[in-house]
Amino acid sequence: MKGNHHSNWLLYCRPGFEQDCAQEALRYARQQKPVIAEQPGIIADSGYVIVALNEQALSWRELIFARQLIRLKCSIAALPERDRLTPILDAVATLPGNFGTLWLEVPDTNAGKLLAAFTRRFQPLLETALREQRRLQDDPRSARLHLFFPDKNSVLIGSSDPHNSADAPMGISRQSMPAEAPSRSTMKLAEAIAVFMDRSEQTRLLRQGMTAVDLGAAPGGWTWQLVKRGIRVTAVDNGPMKGVLANHPLVQHLKQDGFKYSPRKTVDWLVCDMVEKPSRVAALVGAWFVEGKCRHSIFNLKLPMKQRVAALDSALGGIRKQLDAEGINYRLIAKQLYHDRDEVTVYLTRTKG
Repeated sequence: MKGNHHSNWLLYCRPGFEQDCAQEALRYARQQKPVIAEQPGIIADSGYVIVALNEQALSWRELIFARQLIRLKCSIAALPERDRLTPILDAVATLPGNFGTLWLEVPDTNAGKLLAAFTRRFQPLLETALREQRRLQDDPRSARLHLFFPDKNSVLIGSSDPHNSADAPMGISRQSMPAEAPSRSTMKLAEAIAVFMDRSEQTRLLRQGMTAVDLGAAPGGWTWQLVKRGIRVTAVDNGPMKGVLANHPLVQHLKQDGFKYSPRKTVDWLVCDMVEKPSRVAALVGAWFVEGKCRHSIFNLKLPMKQRVAALDSALGGIRKQLDAEGINYRLIAKQLYHDRDEVTVYLTRTKG
């Protein structure tokens, strides 16, 4: 078991984005105040990184590529195959305080999926032992205890603050594929709504009778999410709408270029999942807000193969510059969601000054 004098952070991310995740976290820390950071622990395609900072705090909401934010306490590099429970209990015994819940987690990789069967068997054994020791209290407001298994023989042990972390195991808000939805992309918007908006905000901002525009709508995965909430959608795409959306009473399909379309009056929502350069999509969304064409938006920015953080910075910075210049009050949150691939989803909404 080992540790050091730094704050060690364990961040989960999409496999293949470890460098981006670490780069972003270190940059965020440096923006708070000068920081001496060790070289981050990066294993390519592992689905996680470890960042060591001099007591700097990180903000899960501000990190785009991090699915989960865990303060790493200690690690065990060689768990005995015959008795993994005892050394883990000994390690947890050294940690201060009690915990509200226990999450056993694995990397979001093919190897990790094989480990999931092991963690499912192991979880009740560990839970029972921790409850007997009164370290686990079933209080969702208390810190969570995370045990992350890169493999069966090692474990990283840490905790997360429920107010500064994802509220789903592995940082993944899983969505099921609705039978009626015309494409799997529908799960991207479903996840975005679940991650970016709490229940009260969803009720307030996704109401029956509202209006929306879906740019690049075909075959209709994102439109379906809005229509099922009773929202009237103008679906803009030269391609066809499919399934129940082909002749849906709440859908007006316009075969037009999404970059040239303009609504006659302000709509509640603009959603967009077009395959285009991130800077171009960002400029388009920014213009819609500046020109008063919409009040809220969820859109995807497709990332290039290289310099992904720089491309994202440029795109989001362009939107902020547009809105700031016009004195528009807004809230912008961006995340690489589980159902995203080489893209990032952004939530932009007008706020009261």
